[in-house]
Amino acid sequence: MSHTIVVLISGEGTNLQALIDNQSITGRIIKVISNRAAAGGLKRAEKAGIPTTYHNLVKYRKQCPDDKEARERYDRDLAEIILESRPSLVSCAGWMHVFGSAFLTPLREGGIPVINLHPALPGQFNGKDAIHRAYQAYQNSEITKTGIMIHDVIEEVDEGQPLLVREIHMIPGESLEDLEQRIHKVEWVSLVEAVKFALQRLDEKRTNP
Repeated sequence: MSHTIVVLISGEGTNLQALIDNQSITGRIIKVISNRAAAGGLKRAEKAGIPTTYHNLVKYRKQCPDDKEARERYDRDLAEIILESRPSLVSCAGWMHVFGSAFLTPLREGGIPVINLHPALPGQFNGKDAIHRAYQAYQNSEITKTGIMIHDVIEEVDEGQPLLVREIHMIPGESLEDLEQRIHKVEWVSLVEAVKFALQRLDEKRTNP
């Protein structure tokens, strides 16, 4: 079965590039959406001939002083943009925005899974700055390893069911920058594996509802 993917990004798009380079393994990327206009990943998508969309929360905050309502409107509109494309899967690859029910419910009802890459082990460092927090925890002799996971996205931040987990052992004397690079290299391979698995899971659900 032919699959299509929408990828959500906020930064340079190195994880996106891994998916672009492996579309024959996973599925065709039909749209890349960024919440930051200067995200380098937009140029990567354009170079690969993939349509892009810029969808930013700032204008919603200007229109609506209540932050919760602004986020709900933003999420609802983003869901509509994605539903118009009818992808098989949504992959968050360095996407820096927490989703609420206004986004997730329409996608669930549309049968479109949403997965996210998070640079920490399940339950270890949920939320932002996970790599930095893990590095500090290692310096304080609190942990000996960190890792990455790709998980289903639910309303609770980084609490969804993991699809794939990879452990990464700490190295004495390693700098934060070197740890980040090691983690990123694992992410590039693991994200492709997880997207492939998520799509296979989707096929199984459709075959055996």
